Amino acid sequence: MLKEVDWSEDRSYRSGSNTEPIQFYLDGLCNSKFFDLLLGYFSSAAINVLSLGFASFLYSGGTIRLVVNNVLSQDDRDAIKAAKDGNFSSTILDLNDIKQLKRNLDEYGKHFFECLAWLFANKKIDLKIIRPKKGNGISHYKSGAFSDGKDNVGFKASCNFTAFGLLENLEELDAFLSWENSRSSKMINRQNKDFEEIFSGKADYVEYLQIEDIEIAIKREFGSKSINELLIQEKELIEKKSSVLKNKKIRKTFEKAITRIEEIIREPRFPYPEGPRKYQQDALQNWVNNNYQGIFAMATGTGKTITALNCVLEQYKITNSYKAVILVPTVGLAEQWEAESKKFNFGNIVKINSESDWEANLALLDISKHFTETSYIIIATYASFYRPKFQDFFKRLHNETILIGDEVHNMGSPTISRLLPDIHLEKRIGLSATPKRVYDEEGGGMLENFFNDKEPYVYSYSMEEAIKNNVLCPYLYFPHIIELTDVEFEEYVNISKQLAKFFDGETNKYKNESLVEILLLKRKRIIHKAENKKPELAKILNTEFKKRGNLKYTLVYVPEGVEPDYSINDIGTENEEDISLITQYTKIISGTDRNIMVKQFTSKSLNRDRTIKDYSNGNIHVLTSMKCLDEGIDVPRSEMAIFCASTGNPRQFIQRRGRILRVHKDKTYAVIHDMVVIPKKTGDDATYIMERNLIKKELERVVNFSQLADNKTLTYQTFKNVLDDYNLNLNDFEN
Repeated sequence: MLKEVDWSEDRSYRSGSNTEPIQFYLDGLCNSKFFDLLLGYFSSAAINVLSLGFASFLYSGGTIRLVVNNVLSQDDRDAIKAAKDGNFSSTILDLNDIKQLKRNLDEYGKHFFECLAWLFANKKIDLKIIRPKKGNGISHYKSGAFSDGKDNVGFKASCNFTAFGLLENLEELDAFLSWENSRSSKMINRQNKDFEEIFSGKADYVEYLQIEDIEIAIKREFGSKSINELLIQEKELIEKKSSVLKNKKIRKTFEKAITRIEEIIREPRFPYPEGPRKYQQDALQNWVNNNYQGIFAMATGTGKTITALNCVLEQYKITNSYKAVILVPTVGLAEQWEAESKKFNFGNIVKINSESDWEANLALLDISKHFTETSYIIIATYASFYRPKFQDFFKRLHNETILIGDEVHNMGSPTISRLLPDIHLEKRIGLSATPKRVYDEEGGGMLENFFNDKEPYVYSYSMEEAIKNNVLCPYLYFPHIIELTDVEFEEYVNISKQLAKFFDGETNKYKNESLVEILLLKRKRIIHKAENKKPELAKILNTEFKKRGNLKYTLVYVPEGVEPDYSINDIGTENEEDISLITQYTKIISGTDRNIMVKQFTSKSLNRDRTIKDYSNGNIHVLTSMKCLDEGIDVPRSEMAIFCASTGNPRQFIQRRGRILRVHKDKTYAVIHDMVVIPKKTGDDATYIMERNLIKKELERVVNFSQLADNKTLTYQTFKNVLDDYNLNLNDFEN
């Protein structure tokens, strides 16, 4: 920062001396975030001359405010006009890529001025053009100030902020440091006050001009005066930049700027210029306050990964090293965590799974920690985590390593939970949209103890909040009542009558008999595989195709052979019956129109990353899946989801809804179609209560979906007759 710079001993800079003005500007740019310039002549060629400093400045989130006179070069005028008119590429610069920044600012051709237009348009350089209100003179100020947000360095100079002024003229500059003495502080305060008055548009002694009022500087003589400040041939001056480096002091300053850039290239950072969102900062602070332990219960699509990695980044800022072990349920999620970690500029990333040769990399980490402070990110699947080979290494990790459990409900499974009491890492983060282990109170309790947390958790960010804050997109919800076929209904009734013998009407529970589980499973299969879902899917697809003209960015969740037992295993693979079902549903989608590109996305699919990429760019229109899109797969372009699977598991349907609500610049809202199996009323008093309970279970999901939808009233209209038949009220299901 500014206090750390080795400023000129007498605070003055003179051309031809050991300390030149160009050194002052480089040091200021490399160590500040705000740069105000009150100028006469300005030329973007100065940015080119100081490209090393400007790259570092912009990369650090710096912004420049300029007050200049109305004489500019043609190229600079055109760049400003292009910014005003919106005639520039929106992706011309990546402020997170310092190599690209330096390269672009170091050029002086068409691309340089495109970059300049981008900087003006995005307020990284903000400009006011002025001239005196009375008389025929021009603005001829030559002062400014750097600030790092805490300290300030002001200056007054003889040189204009042009390549000519920096490279050719004999110039001088005097600096004053805010922390040095009261006189310097008062000078900077006065300077800042004068600048703010002019820049805010409140100065009554200047006239504010528009881009149309700019005069083009040309090479000509005015008696003894010349406008060499703004030669059209400025490009030629840039070529003289290297000659300046013959001065050892200046060369040293340039070398320092290069060293700073090399440090930045290696330095971990938050991947987006605007920094973490407030809720992500709140999550970090709550985690710290809870002794660096806790669960982040955040809606799918709200940036759980970034929130957790920001905690690792903050620890790096304190200790100057980062250490984390990240546990994930799938190889696909491991790939995504690796990609996100690289965005933070974390290195030494080792993935632990059956598909990677990780032992050699871990051995290298093990050796290096004896010689230096080693940083690392280790990403392991839960299936690899509990294996003895990895556990041998894991137990030797530094106790300051942060343990992150993604989709943390998986840690409550029997194979993982037995390891929890012996884990030595004290800094812990659990991540999930649905942390509670449904149907597994014991496993859920172990998780809460391990993370020193329970509902409402160290940090919670609900789907309702996320939609309200535009972190997730709004959606429309269309439930579709599905009736059983006559054959299915007959089998359903027979099973229900058998179950009635084991049903306790007073407790509304079944007796603890092995036959009960078998019968419930058989009845679930009827609901899940209901044949009428297929024609209903075809009807939905045809309607949407006619409305939209295509089916791009659609996810179809196919019914499984039977709802999985989540108390035993959260992640599974499809069996032969599952594959048969997914193939049947895929054929229905293909039959909508011959131009529709549909692809299955299963645990057995090859080139899954390529499939997701093709889906995201619209080459594949529809993905059909069962479980594989439940956790972590990032498909923000998705606009429509059709749920053919009648899942009653909150985690599963919440994860699936979150998958479709991720925001995308080309998407304003999402559409969800949900098939809800409602068996016909049997009229049998013996089975009435059971039927009512089954329908209540289905309606829990329906109400959960409709509560946040923009067309909430449609749900009541759809289910009015069912509610009347079973004396149910949707308000009873709220929350």
